[in-house]
Amino acid sequence: MSLTTAKIISLLVTITGAVALLRGASFHWFNNHQGYAPAQPIAFSHKLHAGDNQIPCLYCHWAAEKSSVAGIPAASICMNCHSQIRKDAPEIQKIARALKENRPIAWVRVHDLPDFTRFNHSRHVWAGIKCQQCHGPVETMERISQFRSLSMGMCVDCHRTHRVVTVDESGKPIITREPTREKLMASTDCS
Repeated sequence: MSLTTAKIISLLVTITGAVALLRGASFHWFNNHQGYAPAQPIAFSHKLHAGDNQIPCLYCHWAAEKSSVAGIPAASICMNCHSQIRKDAPEIQKIARALKENRPIAWVRVHDLPDFTRFNHSRHVWAGIKCQQCHGPVETMERISQFRSLSMGMCVDCHRTHRVVTVDESGKPIITREPTREKLMASTDCS
């Protein structure tokens, strides 16, 4: 192999490695899916339901009040209203068919946190935090989209701004021998 060929191969390997490294870094640091708004199997408008009709988030996403997850509503939740309202509309017929066939609707997940993330919806609901704080103005969205980055930095900023207090499972503040506000605050130091 000539010296020129070796230099070209070395340069190509270096460039390929740099591109792979940068793609990996962008996936890790910048892959936050902000703005992600996939098509769904049912054309569901949060603007119509949560906005125009003012249906509370917790009516459909009832699990958020008692669980760590908000959950995607079952078809039966939709049919609580749509067994009477607009029941002949094509999109409602898809929901009714799924329910009749005992088949879940294959919704495309929009808000997805990494597996290592510990987030509990119920604690935030009970703290009085509005869904829009993290999910954006859902009541204005025809198609749901990921409005914010949902990054750890976003969570840490909110906890610092609101001086969130760490609590135990019963909801009582965790007090140490020397109760100071700093010791009561949830940790926001990730170093």
